Amino acid sequence: MKITCYGVRPIEVSYFEKLNTYNYELNLVPAMLNHENAIDSKGSDAVLLRGTCVGDRENLAKFKSWGIDYVFTRTVGFDHVDLEAAKELGIKVARVPGYSPYAVAELAMTLGMTLFRSVGPEMANTHNGNFKVMDAYFSKEIHSSTVGIIGCGRIGATEASLYAGMGTKVIGYDTHSDGNNKNGIPLVSLEELLKESDIISLHVPFIPGDTENMIDAKELEMMKDDAILINTARAQVVNMEAVTKALADHKLGGYGADVLVDEGAIFGNDFAKLSDLPNAGVYEMMQQYPNVIVTPHVGSFTEPALEDMISVSYQNLHETVETGTCKNELV
Repeated sequence: MKITCYGVRPIEVSYFEKLNTYNYELNLVPAMLNHENAIDSKGSDAVLLRGTCVGDRENLAKFKSWGIDYVFTRTVGFDHVDLEAAKELGIKVARVPGYSPYAVAELAMTLGMTLFRSVGPEMANTHNGNFKVMDAYFSKEIHSSTVGIIGCGRIGATEASLYAGMGTKVIGYDTHSDGNNKNGIPLVSLEELLKESDIISLHVPFIPGDTENMIDAKELEMMKDDAILINTARAQVVNMEAVTKALADHKLGGYGADVLVDEGAIFGNDFAKLSDLPNAGVYEMMQQYPNVIVTPHVGSFTEPALEDMISVSYQNLHETVETGTCKNELV
């Protein structure tokens, strides 16, 4: 079988080849899938996507017309694939339900601690020659602070354990638990978590009409004025305009994100200057640097996570071809 894999960085090529235990013919495309390069998959039996690939009806229809019946994603999230269209077209879709939880958890904690200890402004000033100790650098200590985890699955629980290892009080909120504890994290109401936490870290999927704008102006108002908000989940679970306003009004201490709206038009590009960003809202938010730190969706960019994503994707295809389904099937 031939698989066209989109969004394969040069450093990842050897892993795709090394883990190819089923001897698939690989067509590794560096660019993310868009409407123009969909043609690169013609002649393949399956397509493997990343999170910022365009898996819309238009591309799925092209794949089907070329005899491609398998469109899988090597990600946990799958909102980039039109599942309704896939079902109508008779295309099988599967995902990777989990990979090394430390990958995203470690990045989320790093972003949180960087903002918590004002490392951003400290570095910006010293690299510009200002070595004065500013009042704004004055900090609490994490062992005597509270971290709130919203979404207490594998990644959220892993981040919680990392903070707990430093003596931090960790509380959680999770809509998929009706108990008072999940994965070792004591659960509280969302309102209590927002009011008590010094760092709040999001680990929830984007579900339109459900988790969309889960953190909005109302929720930001409940938070401490110096609280840190971290989003390594999906951009849409936070109202970016409300976050920008809260930062400008000094009602939020900092925002760290590994996700953005319009990711497909931003991540993977090298802009001559920040003002060249194609999304005015993202540009306005990033003007709040150094209280805003953005990384280019690198949460899963670790060796263990990559190996998990590739291996499970290959296994998904093998199981589906052999049996007609797999345990990670979405359509």
